[in-house]
Amino acid sequence: MLQTTAREIADLTGGALVGGATGDELVTGTAVIDSREIAPGDLFAAFRGEHVDGHSFLGAAREAGAALALVSEDRGVPAVQVDDVREALSALARAQLARARQENPQLVVLAVTGSAGKTGTKDLLGTILAAAGPTVAPAGSLNNELGLPLTVLRVTAGTRFLVLEMGARGIGHIAQLTAIARPDVSLVLNVGSAHLGEFGGVDAIATAKGELVEALAPDGRAVLNAEDRLVAAMAERSAAPVVTWGFTTGDVRGAELALDDQARVSFTLEVPEGLTTLAGAPVGPGGFPVRPDLLGEHQAANVLAALTAALVAGVDPASAATALEGVTLASAQRMQALRAGGALIIDDAYNANPDSMKQALKTLAHLGRERRTIAVLGEMLELGDDTVRLHDEIGRLAVRLNIGQLYVVGEGAAPIHHGASLEGSFGGESAHLETVEEALAVLERTVRPGDAVLLKSSRDAGLRRIAGPLVAHLEGPAHDAPTTGAEQ
Repeated sequence: MLQTTAREIADLTGGALVGGATGDELVTGTAVIDSREIAPGDLFAAFRGEHVDGHSFLGAAREAGAALALVSEDRGVPAVQVDDVREALSALARAQLARARQENPQLVVLAVTGSAGKTGTKDLLGTILAAAGPTVAPAGSLNNELGLPLTVLRVTAGTRFLVLEMGARGIGHIAQLTAIARPDVSLVLNVGSAHLGEFGGVDAIATAKGELVEALAPDGRAVLNAEDRLVAAMAERSAAPVVTWGFTTGDVRGAELALDDQARVSFTLEVPEGLTTLAGAPVGPGGFPVRPDLLGEHQAANVLAALTAALVAGVDPASAATALEGVTLASAQRMQALRAGGALIIDDAYNANPDSMKQALKTLAHLGRERRTIAVLGEMLELGDDTVRLHDEIGRLAVRLNIGQLYVVGEGAAPIHHGASLEGSFGGESAHLETVEEALAVLERTVRPGDAVLLKSSRDAGLRRIAGPLVAHLEGPAHDAPTTGAEQ
């Protein structure tokens, strides 16, 4: 965070100095909402959440070195009191970014959205840009009206690149985020079936995602997926020039796409003549090998998207490709490969929608050429009236892909099991388990060396709680010999 006094924070947020604050308190760190993460000089934002009230931790934050607090009620510690802490953080973020741009005109703000893959792409983009200059691109999905301001407030006068992830649960949400941080480069990955229940249809999702493109100034750049019809159509909504990417069409291409025997992706980045950066400088054309340590063909699209945005931001293509050599994602539980006891555990349980579920299953099927495959699937949330049909389709796909064993966890995911059974699963190849705990117990009994196990569900379906204990069990000095066959 740029150095800011308590008086300046009060002026920017329309707040009042309380708790003995003089106005001279100097915030030299960043804004934090978790008192356990406070460092000396930080601003502690006492956010009142669903389950925890940050005001209860004002004392702990003060003891940890917080220079000041941002509160909605006076609790007797030096603070700025505002009506709404979240709105105040947004106001501070807007002001901080404006000041940072003034002090450093070279600062480039890049924003990523899409129905699937935006967190991983944000991680990849951050990795490429960090090799080229000081970059803010935190791990995790800080993509809403609270997380995004916290990310922006990490910018300093020396920041060269700011990478933001922008999510939406309705039309107008991304527009609100771009009002906090207007991007110079808007990257749109795809329009899929995530949050269908909230949006009501893919056309509404496209409308919402396209708000990222509409936010661009004429001197910005839209980076669009040429192979997604709804994304490519967003070019008409951009006041800025458009650069497209794809494997069969687009300005920037990925050629010679391949998966090795461990399902790790590779391709050649093909940069055309005539591509220019935001600053108008030419980008050197040619072909550049790209070899990240990422599982699944769908990851190639995220990699190509990140590379294209980085080229537009001014990174040399050879350097960009080199930065991704052997790279993994900074954010956990996104096709995260964990190896234990001779087995491969693919933890992709942070989020799920029909598109990402299909992609993950196809990756698992690729591994099935050399290994026994086990898919542990939970509910995909927020699919509205289509939820039964879309879950049923996943079960049928698992059978068609010849997944060795399917475990379906939870009542909401039951249609996956029903679909698999109707498609032709037999002899216990698909089993429905009631709870996450039951699923863990079954896996501990059945996983054996050489197996590939996929864990995939929406975050709140709970499969994210399996990977850690399962890995610990498999790495133990001794555990029960695995059984063969299906567990009912």
